[in-house]
Amino acid sequence: MPSISINIILAFAAALLGMLMFRSHMMSSLLCLEGMMLSMFILSTLIISNTQLTMSFMMPIMLLVFSACEAAIGLALLVMVSNTYGLDYIQNLNLLKC
Repeated sequence: MPSISINIILAFAAALLGMLMFRSHMMSSLLCLEGMMLSMFILSTLIISNTQLTMSFMMPIMLLVFSACEAAIGLALLVMVSNTYGLDYIQNLNLLKC
């Protein structure tokens, strides 16, 4: 396995670890999630370009589309929560109120 693939996998693991450690703040969680998606995009692009799989050239583009949708929904939720409660600290929010 080339060293660049190992670096990308380590970047994914670091983003996942950050997601697990900083899950109490929504902004930190969104940034870690974007880092995970970016490393998945780069790794899938490298694997597809190295193996010449013609049937799966659309997979990185689809991953980018889902990543953009995830970012838009996450930022909309962040704006809504910060406007409503004034902070992005998730543990203080009671989201089950009727």
